[in-house]
Amino acid sequence: MNDKDTTRLSRLTAILTQLQTKRLITATALAEKFSVSVRTIYRDIRSLEQSGVPIVTEEGKGYSLMEGYRLPPVTFTESEANALITAEQFVLKNRDASFVREYSEAITKIKSVLRNNTKENANLLSNRIAISPNNGNSITSNYLSVLQLALTNFNLVTLTYQKADSEEVLQRVVEPFALLSTQENWLLVAWCHLRIDFRLFRLDRILKLDIHNTKFEPHKMTLQEYFDRQQKKNIPLT
Repeated sequence: MNDKDTTRLSRLTAILTQLQTKRLITATALAEKFSVSVRTIYRDIRSLEQSGVPIVTEEGKGYSLMEGYRLPPVTFTESEANALITAEQFVLKNRDASFVREYSEAITKIKSVLRNNTKENANLLSNRIAISPNNGNSITSNYLSVLQLALTNFNLVTLTYQKADSEEVLQRVVEPFALLSTQENWLLVAWCHLRIDFRLFRLDRILKLDIHNTKFEPHKMTLQEYFDRQQKKNIPLT
């Protein structure tokens, strides 16, 4: 196998990973990612189809894998494994217990598919990395995981919330829009039904959280557009 064949095989494998990772991806996006022409991506997709990979083509939208089709577990290089192990140390210092729990379970599954020598090196690195905690922030939360699900499934949420610098307890019905991390803690960006505007809510001030079965209409705004909007007006932390 020459270098050209090796490069193409590597790209085909990477395209498979992209197809499994994303619900839908365009030929243009794949071409930009792998620095090849769109015509080359078309040929690669045909090759994968001919090899038996069930790729679904949605005209004008992109490619996806047939529902229910799963690839064998991916393998990680040692550098990729090291990046995950390093990220784990940051996560373990996070102040949201649900985030730490879910990530720890995920990283355990990832470690299970590592080659033995990579696994040994990853475990060594894990024992040789230390992240200093933010000792000034001892308050924890436990709602990140459930809010992630509410955000991606467009579920209304009722928050019972401790107001900043006050004993007052608020209750707000909100539409989760984004999650921001700061000082090891998390902020929820949400459309507040009471204020008829976006508001920020600190997760460590949430006393109770109820997820509704009721869906809301997704906001036609990107996170960057939200940040641009922030620069034009001062949206307070509730």
